[in-house]
Amino acid sequence: MAAHLASRLAGIPPTVFSEFSALAVRTGAVNLGQGFPDVDGPSSVVERAVEALRSGANQYAPGTGVPALRRAVAAHQLRHHGIELDPDTEVCVTTGATEGIAAALLALVEPGDEVLVLEPSYDSYDAMIAMAGGVRRAVTLRAPAYRLDAGALRAAVGPRTRLLLLNSPHNPTGTVLTRAELATVAAVAVEHDLLVVTDEVYEHLVFDGAADGHVPLATLPGMRERVLSLSSVGKSWSFTGWKVGWATGPAPLVAAVLAAKQWLTFTSGAPLQPAVAHALEHEHAWPQELARDLQRRRDLLLAGLRGLGLEPRTSEGTYFTVTDVEQLGWADGRAFCLGVAERAGVVAIPLQGFHGPESQDAGRHLVRWAFCKTPEVIEEGLDRLARATLTR
Repeated sequence: MAAHLASRLAGIPPTVFSEFSALAVRTGAVNLGQGFPDVDGPSSVVERAVEALRSGANQYAPGTGVPALRRAVAAHQLRHHGIELDPDTEVCVTTGATEGIAAALLALVEPGDEVLVLEPSYDSYDAMIAMAGGVRRAVTLRAPAYRLDAGALRAAVGPRTRLLLLNSPHNPTGTVLTRAELATVAAVAVEHDLLVVTDEVYEHLVFDGAADGHVPLATLPGMRERVLSLSSVGKSWSFTGWKVGWATGPAPLVAAVLAAKQWLTFTSGAPLQPAVAHALEHEHAWPQELARDLQRRRDLLLAGLRGLGLEPRTSEGTYFTVTDVEQLGWADGRAFCLGVAERAGVVAIPLQGFHGPESQDAGRHLVRWAFCKTPEVIEEGLDRLARATLTR
């Protein structure tokens, strides 16, 4: 019997990251595309995971997460953001923020509900909106400034709008939404009684003393009871492969996440959870040092790309910068990325995969580059690019 793909998956393309990371392996390219660091996080956290493995923490953890990690997440939110949480009812541990997104959308979106996203958007958002039976509506952050247009946000809200999925610091553009932009989001959410799910995995990775830094939407007036916040240990502590994240917010929203999550993974990473608690409790200054180091690496990549005729955006946060490849004669970012992988042995990510079909033109000529690599890797990538012909 031939396999038949379920209709809920029809039209959802494979993730762009699998395709281009496989391309990097096949061509022996320097991978300046996918956002994973080349260096692990604090050694004390690794040692705590080893200790947990050896001491028998190898069976199922509670579905909501081990108590020590839930308490550590609550303490983290209070320490960094002034948000008070009950670790027993307002914190749920997830298999990375990706599962948090999936569980939130499956739990909170009815078939036919509209979900607003800031575009370009991480590709799992679109996939999970579709799987939940929702309808994607995009508010486009347009090059080169990538700022939130208040008028476009208000115009995107309709009678079927249920939820806004917000990402700041923003992947792939590197935009960090200002307090004024967030106030607009809050006003729209309150006016139209919208739920908001916030993806804050880059919350600590903000550069140049950005005017407001990262401001959690949940801290704005009127938002505490309508915001579900997602984050993880992966980006800010350089443990992307551990896939340990958390959802926080009012008890009813966290309970909704758990209602879906129990049928996804139920639980995961039992010996990693005490280690993540250790990271939050004892290595809470580590992300700030990482951000300072990433800023230096960002500047290294930006200078190199400028020297090659690509004018990158000076990202305010995350791991990424974006360039317009039309300056080199390429109208299509995907064609550029495929060509540069073969010509130069360097992989970047085209932004078409971050745009919906109705707005491909807004991202067709744009490419994302990652600077979460060591300076040596960045310099090798830039050297390869400099020795290749990049013009169309």
